[in-house]
Amino acid sequence: MLFIDTHCHLFWNDFDHDLDDAIARAKAEGVTRIIVPGTNVETSMLAQGIAHRFEGVYFTAGVHPHDAKDLPVGIFARIEALAADPLCVAIGEIGLDYHYDFCPKEQQHEALRAQLALAKSLGLPVVLHNRESDEDLLDICREQQDGGLRGQFHCFSSSRDYAERVLDAGFHLSFTGNVTYKKSTLGDAVAVVPDGRLLVETDAPFMAPAPFRGTRNEPARIPLIAQRFAELRGQDLAHVAACTTANAVALFRLGEMRPGG
Repeated sequence: MLFIDTHCHLFWNDFDHDLDDAIARAKAEGVTRIIVPGTNVETSMLAQGIAHRFEGVYFTAGVHPHDAKDLPVGIFARIEALAADPLCVAIGEIGLDYHYDFCPKEQQHEALRAQLALAKSLGLPVVLHNRESDEDLLDICREQQDGGLRGQFHCFSSSRDYAERVLDAGFHLSFTGNVTYKKSTLGDAVAVVPDGRLLVETDAPFMAPAPFRGTRNEPARIPLIAQRFAELRGQDLAHVAACTTANAVALFRLGEMRPGG
């Protein structure tokens, strides 16, 4: 069985001492491809460097809502330049975060709209962060949806009803180790996603699945998350692996040659 970790922050300093080993462990578990999402220009460049260092690793470029305050002129041109790299497969991680007061909502909205427009102009999907911002995020995505907007609601943690509305808006849903927790309420949301819209991720180094909760997460743990998908959906693991892998390849166009490739 083959898997793809669609969201793994390998540039985080948690991996400074064993990045090579972490990627080797992932491949030993069948995780043959990994997408490393940037959160600002600097981390997008770090993700780019990792993608060029390891076979089967890709990256995304974008400005996270935590970093959207008082953006300098020309920053989205820098994101666009990074996105020209054939190993850049999406604009992200972008979105909204109302849990922390790191950036005023209006500036988050402005940065999100600019990057959604950029993704559409480049023909790239988006990787969306959502924390306590369900309605505003979906409203902005619907506002920008003209048939050319596609992407991933990553680390989905909302209700079945919200999942259905996100699906209706044309997006894929991705879940991580939080689906394995004893008090998780995500079973109904996981079950409602069609086979063709489901993605799996670690969000490493965060969200380690049971029984590793509280430790550093890493891409080798993708099969544990996928196994929980299988249980919640009444499917076997091989089916979940095949679906999530095919979906990631199609959404992010992994392996497709782009200009400069």
